[in-house]
Amino acid sequence: MEELLRRKIDAYLMAWKSNSDRKPLIVKGARQIGKTRSIELFARQNYKNVIQINFVEQKMYKAIFDDGFEVDAILKNISLLNPEFKFVPGETIFFFDELQACPNCATSLKFFKIDGRFDVICSGSLMGINYKEIESNSVGYKEDYEMHSMDFEEFLWAKGYSDDFIDELYRYMLEVKPLGTLQMDILFGLFRDYVTIGGMPEVVNTYIKNKNFSGTFAIQKQLLKDYEEDITKYVEGLDKAKVKAVYNHISTFLAKESKRFQITKIGKNARNRDYIGCVEWLADAGVINICYCMNRPELPLKGNYDSKLYKIYYKDTGLLIASLDEEAQEDLRANRNLGTYKGAVYENIVGDMLVKQGYGLYYYRSDRPAIEMDFFVRDANSLIPVEVKANDGATASLNNLLKDDRFPDIKYGIKFGYKNIGFNGKFYTFPYFLAFLLRRFLSDRQGV
Repeated sequence: MEELLRRKIDAYLMAWKSNSDRKPLIVKGARQIGKTRSIELFARQNYKNVIQINFVEQKMYKAIFDDGFEVDAILKNISLLNPEFKFVPGETIFFFDELQACPNCATSLKFFKIDGRFDVICSGSLMGINYKEIESNSVGYKEDYEMHSMDFEEFLWAKGYSDDFIDELYRYMLEVKPLGTLQMDILFGLFRDYVTIGGMPEVVNTYIKNKNFSGTFAIQKQLLKDYEEDITKYVEGLDKAKVKAVYNHISTFLAKESKRFQITKIGKNARNRDYIGCVEWLADAGVINICYCMNRPELPLKGNYDSKLYKIYYKDTGLLIASLDEEAQEDLRANRNLGTYKGAVYENIVGDMLVKQGYGLYYYRSDRPAIEMDFFVRDANSLIPVEVKANDGATASLNNLLKDDRFPDIKYGIKFGYKNIGFNGKFYTFPYFLAFLLRRFLSDRQGV
């Protein structure tokens, strides 16, 4: 029996239902992150009638929009295909799954909203879905929610930890109070497990059920293959081989000291102009996170970066580990050295934790003075450099940024590493595993 994992979308869906003026909802995200399971559970628990249609598995239902988008015409066509469906106003939800296979469905959302008798949720994989086409349909009559693989808080829930435990953990962070030795040991152990397996629900479920890593690596390897097959299946207007080449070289880029994307690492005669759109396609498909190089470390973040200089990270760090070799999981679990990949692993996981909190990713590099900063976020008044250290080395770049008068937007910094909670008057230190609470911390810090 597969565990029913608690997800953050659960609370979002309940809040959506409680809104009397709710619009049809589109839940989008990478494949196999748990969209369908979460929506199915919510629908079954909150509605007497669930009309679930999967446009990939049930291709005949694409024709339900052939007679137009009026709701009664759609209901009539659904009834022709399945006369057992019941359409009771106020007690019925339509769950249209695999939206990417039927863009006409998105057009119908405006008519469902105006009609008002039924709730509608659509789900679609970002892989293969033309959201530019779908976004133009039903503008103002729908709501969008982007779902991710499980974050560390959801992983802690899966392990049985409560909201009270996480709130207590957060109080230590907000009060800048060091954690005890036992707390640090247990949480670092859990975090290493999370980094190793990632947040894909099937992998987490297998880990929880077996109480060890047995079977997880095989699932991760299959997920990597599934993603590669989807690239072949869905890429349009671009060279599929080139998109796959970028995808298959992500760990190669991360192994380099700069970790920057360089076309020459893909092929001897590879040229940037031949790969235009490939990286963006992978980002739009929910496979990678892109981290852009800032022109200058100052506000605003948006627009203040070089679109040609960037790093690429996996959306899910478990897939990064799986992309290396079969010994890598065990190396990380035992906290042994991952060599050139060690820094990349921790950058990848912190970057992913930032994205799951709604942050964009930006870095900065300069020679004079020598500065290389992994990420930047912001609060209401300042730009905040975020350093990720794989070892307990010096923080020269962070100190240079904080003392340089040319960067007045930077007032303090954040450092994540194998460190306890602390503040030295210039920057906060936090253990990696608290990165999922950063946005909450920065928001509450404003009022302190």
